[in-house]
Amino acid sequence: MRDEIEKFRKADVQPFGVNPAGVEAHGRYAAKLKLPFPLLSDPDLEATGAYGALKADGKKTQRSVVLIDRDGTVLFSARGAPGAKEVLAALT
Repeated sequence: MRDEIEKFRKADVQPFGVNPAGVEAHGRYAAKLKLPFPLLSDPDLEATGAYGALKADGKKTQRSVVLIDRDGTVLFSARGAPGAKEVLAALT
């Protein structure tokens, strides 16, 4: 997402990263990778579990992309790192 951030911005989509790490760790990670979007801490894996982004063991996150509209409706969900074109196609 970092490298395709302009495509998301043009589509008026705000990406977020979510994982169980703490806020300080997120700050260091975001700075190191120069992430142009916020990272949210989910230490109890509540959001991660709610959106189906847990590994089979239920204890670790699986890299996933979920596109949610302002009403909370899931428009797109996929494991892995699909590109902006695939994700944003759910808006049309």
